[in-house]
Amino acid sequence: MLTQTVVLPAAHGRGSLVPVRPGRLRRLTLVLLSVVLLLVGVGVLMVQSASQVEAISAGRHPLVGVLRQGSFAVLGLALKLAVSRVPTAVLRRLSWVALLLGYALQLLVYTPLGYEAGGNRNWLRLGPLSMQPAEFMKVVLLVWVASVIAAKGPLLRRWTHVVIPIVPVVALSMLINILGGDLGTLMIIAALVFGALFFAQVRLRILAALAGVALLGIGLMTVIKPNRVVRILHFFEVNCQTEPEHAFGGCWQSLNGFWALAQGGMLGTGIGNSTAKWLWLPEAENDFVFAILGEELGYLGAMIVLAAFVVLATTLLGLMAVCRTPFARAVLGGLTVWIGGQMAVNIAVVLGFVPVLGVPLPFISAGGTALLSLLLALGVVLACVREAAQERAADPAESPREAVSCEG
Repeated sequence: MLTQTVVLPAAHGRGSLVPVRPGRLRRLTLVLLSVVLLLVGVGVLMVQSASQVEAISAGRHPLVGVLRQGSFAVLGLALKLAVSRVPTAVLRRLSWVALLLGYALQLLVYTPLGYEAGGNRNWLRLGPLSMQPAEFMKVVLLVWVASVIAAKGPLLRRWTHVVIPIVPVVALSMLINILGGDLGTLMIIAALVFGALFFAQVRLRILAALAGVALLGIGLMTVIKPNRVVRILHFFEVNCQTEPEHAFGGCWQSLNGFWALAQGGMLGTGIGNSTAKWLWLPEAENDFVFAILGEELGYLGAMIVLAAFVVLATTLLGLMAVCRTPFARAVLGGLTVWIGGQMAVNIAVVLGFVPVLGVPLPFISAGGTALLSLLLALGVVLACVREAAQERAADPAESPREAVSCEG
């Protein structure tokens, strides 16, 4: 009897969402998916709780929060899975088409289809649905900037190749936001583009110059809107906790946010038991949802959510060490700054460290466009992970082999 051993490459799992091969890439991907599902689930729960009283008082269905946010969550998770199957080369080509579509949607805000909310004209109504084109533009600019970075490569060491075409394209989108008065979105767009360039290893002096221009634009946008100047001056001149005469004026929202957090204590009042959401706290399901979360889940629940954001940011940075292509590094770096910066600004507003800005808490605040944009961006990340897994599997030095005995 003749025995022969044939060595075959191990299965690579090219079609799976999570890399099949054990190792750091698989562990990081599992952590990423788990944390995102946790945050999305908490977001649906808190939006339902925070919006229920207002929905009932307005004559709407009491479960409108979970139905609306849950629907966007399911759609977003499906889109994330679909985008993760698309080759990054295709995503890079489509980024130009998406950029033009993003501009078109932003400009539609200034037609009869657009409307103003919270002092900012950044909403678009399409039949029964409403959306914020600026939120969609975040993911578009993230992928587009990463595509330009990947195409230019070493040329980014020269400032002209950083400025052109990135600065004019991003500046045009930011200008449209300036006209609409949306300072919060403007700051996040500037931060995510800066993050993508930083992790693409653009020279620091070039980044410093771009940061200076961005700060100048943000300062200009601040002073041209009188109510924003009044809000900022009020923040620096008034101590809401020691000057009760302002309690029913400029301090109303901040004070009710403080009281909601204080009411929560260590373990919280329980899901659905918030008193601040009984029309005391404005924007309870949006910008101040963290106050409702702290009241109902307590200090412990709030710290768990904050820890989840830290784990998410750390995981994205860890994936950057494995997904080494310029496109992947730019996407991962920009998304890390986007999520981390937006989370920090939102919580800083609720805690009273900065003036009130219209910046939602990622994954948690109500808003279908914002949630879809984040999940689409994570789909791009998973596409980068899938290709990194394929490259490692195709490398003979990296790929494990299976021994099969054939007898004959």
